[in-house]
Amino acid sequence: MAHQGSYDYEHVNPTSPYGTPFDGTPSMSRRPSYDYQPSPAASTTRLVGGRPDSQTAGGLQRLRPTLDKNHSTYFNGSSTNLATENDYMIPERGSYEDDKSPYNVDEEDASTVTGSTPETKSGFDNRFSTTSSFGREYTDADYVVREIAKHDDIALMKPWKRKLHYLAPLFTIAAMGGYFTYYAFRIYYTVDAQRTNGTVYAMAWFFIAAEFLVALPSFFHQMYSMLAFKGRKRPQLRLVGEAVPTVDAFITCCKEDVDVVIDTARAACDVDYPQDRFRVVVLDDGADPELKKAMEDLSYQYPNAYYFARVKVKGQPHHAKAGNLIGGTDFVTKLPGGPGEYIAALDADMIPEREWLRALLPHCIRDPKTALACPPQLFYNVPDNDMLVQSLDPFVHVMEPIKDSLGVAWCTGSGYVIRRSALEFIGGWPTGTLAEDTFTSSKLLGRGFRTAYVHEGLQFGTVPDSYTGHLKQRTRWTLGTLQSAFQQRFCLYGDICRDMTFYQRLSGFVFTVDAFFKIFLIISILAIPIVLVSGGRLVAYSNNDQLRWQVRLAFISFFLMRLQEYVNFLPSGYRLALRDGGSMLWMAPYHAKTVLVSFLLPSWLGGKPMAFTTSGSIKGDIMERDGAHRAGVIRRLKVILWDCSAYQHLLYILFVIAAVTLSTVRAFMDNDTAQDRLIYLLTHAMFPPMLWLICCTAFAIPLRYALHPPTMPDREELLDRDPKTGVAHPKEYWKSQRWGKSHFWHEFEVLFLVAYAIFIFVITFIIKDSQIDGY
Repeated sequence: MAHQGSYDYEHVNPTSPYGTPFDGTPSMSRRPSYDYQPSPAASTTRLVGGRPDSQTAGGLQRLRPTLDKNHSTYFNGSSTNLATENDYMIPERGSYEDDKSPYNVDEEDASTVTGSTPETKSGFDNRFSTTSSFGREYTDADYVVREIAKHDDIALMKPWKRKLHYLAPLFTIAAMGGYFTYYAFRIYYTVDAQRTNGTVYAMAWFFIAAEFLVALPSFFHQMYSMLAFKGRKRPQLRLVGEAVPTVDAFITCCKEDVDVVIDTARAACDVDYPQDRFRVVVLDDGADPELKKAMEDLSYQYPNAYYFARVKVKGQPHHAKAGNLIGGTDFVTKLPGGPGEYIAALDADMIPEREWLRALLPHCIRDPKTALACPPQLFYNVPDNDMLVQSLDPFVHVMEPIKDSLGVAWCTGSGYVIRRSALEFIGGWPTGTLAEDTFTSSKLLGRGFRTAYVHEGLQFGTVPDSYTGHLKQRTRWTLGTLQSAFQQRFCLYGDICRDMTFYQRLSGFVFTVDAFFKIFLIISILAIPIVLVSGGRLVAYSNNDQLRWQVRLAFISFFLMRLQEYVNFLPSGYRLALRDGGSMLWMAPYHAKTVLVSFLLPSWLGGKPMAFTTSGSIKGDIMERDGAHRAGVIRRLKVILWDCSAYQHLLYILFVIAAVTLSTVRAFMDNDTAQDRLIYLLTHAMFPPMLWLICCTAFAIPLRYALHPPTMPDREELLDRDPKTGVAHPKEYWKSQRWGKSHFWHEFEVLFLVAYAIFIFVITFIIKDSQIDGY
């Protein structure tokens, strides 16, 4: 009987190619008579155990994870020697609290390290130089790194786009200047109108306040973008030759489809890397017998493939994905040759490209203080036109490169490689958050390490194929961001961010506090119809000159914002940028509810924690993207409108239509002349750029999706599969975003709003200068 609270290794011993668990201490040795036939892409060198364990212990130090106090919940606190019946030793719990660490990374110069033991009295670079534990020893000096191109994203951006994108900070400055000039005049003219007309324009102030709450997070992001005026200079590198670091590649999964996980595992085993220098370990948190059997079969073809499933003791915190990674990190220490120098991680559905490891590792090898390198998350099953904006292109192609230029590359959750010794130095994988990826990179930055964002297409995965799955994924991300933010104190103070630079602290604040402003976004969205229904003005003024200049400044601000969007989003495409803004609007109610219910409200007011669900395990019961088997329109409307609460979007649209209609009727009923009616409309529902129309279009997306969901082929049709090896990679056609005719309506809306703003701008030059009484 295994010790309570520890891993029950009787059930998680790795399986052999023959489908039976290894008995006793798992030696992982392969039978000499095993007839292994490597795939054409694989190295002919078989994974061997290196030196005996006793020799390893006496020679090279085996790197075992020292678990901090957050990780100790897996073990019984009353025991200090946790040995299983199989003598499968688990390291004793240790504390990696900063004030007890033997290492003291100097805040001014992270290149020197002082310690309390002789072995730590070495330079920073030397302490983290790599040594092999898979049978052959190398140092960083033995590795050959070749620079392929000056820019790592050379395949993603055309030269003219790159040159124009260098000017993005200037366009951002112009857009911000235009907006805040308009906003300042709005406030000044409202105050003057109240003084001149002797009345209080309460609704105008309400709308101004709502605008401010929405503009504040945007202001932070725009200010942050302007800081990247120097541009990003990260070359495209490749590690060449057979002298390479050892890597443990983890594939984390929990109840995803077996064929999805196996495709990822097979592609990971098939990467262009010497087979005796890396392992592929499937970490199955769902303990799926079918997946275990499939991995046993895969190990016939790839001896460096392993399967591991931890035992989750009922009543003990399991820490979701972080706990799975903790189990895998400890598991590989028991394998022959010990753990790898690096840990790589893939989500269950993320199929890596063959150059995956050779593209990422050079960025760590070149700079021993670089502890983590991460590529963008790209997808191959995004529908045409991407109605729900499931692609992460605006983030991974625009914002992440900006952060990387400022030294703030975050781990985006899949495809990354991390130096194991650096992971141990920060105390292992952080728990207590659903965003262990970004938290890990933040802890690395907080201890003086560097991180790298490698802007290459090195992995392609799948987005949730249902409306339900999309909501659960995005709201989980929001909650995880807030959990990490509070643990890190928003990177403003505390030991966890003691060695962060100014830009790193700023990033930790800007990109986490944004989650709270989702609530304020709801207030702003509701402000427009509320003001219209009340009969109050959106715009207050005391004379025609003031009205004229508010309209002109609104047009200039709107025009500069559109121009800035085009230049800033060149890497991802302007079309996707427009849809991304709409997605923020219609997703706002879901994000706001998540923050309130799962984070702010106490339990007695309805607050409750959000359960962890992996994206790949979320199944839609209406199969709306399957053209042959999707549920009928009534069933789809019921699930999306009622079960997913999209009825709130429908109610909002009806509310706005009623408000605009009422305001328009008042314009004709309460005014006698055509000019007075025009001015009433202009200061109420028709003030450019008619934000109510933008909001209604965005809120209609769930309804449009329910009525006309996109149709996607079966996943197998999206892949090119090698008939001999079974290795599958996404077809080139499905790796990039595609736009169809249905996107025309969105383009038409933007063109209409621009044309309308230009028309009203011209009208301001012909309005009479007579004094106008306030309404």
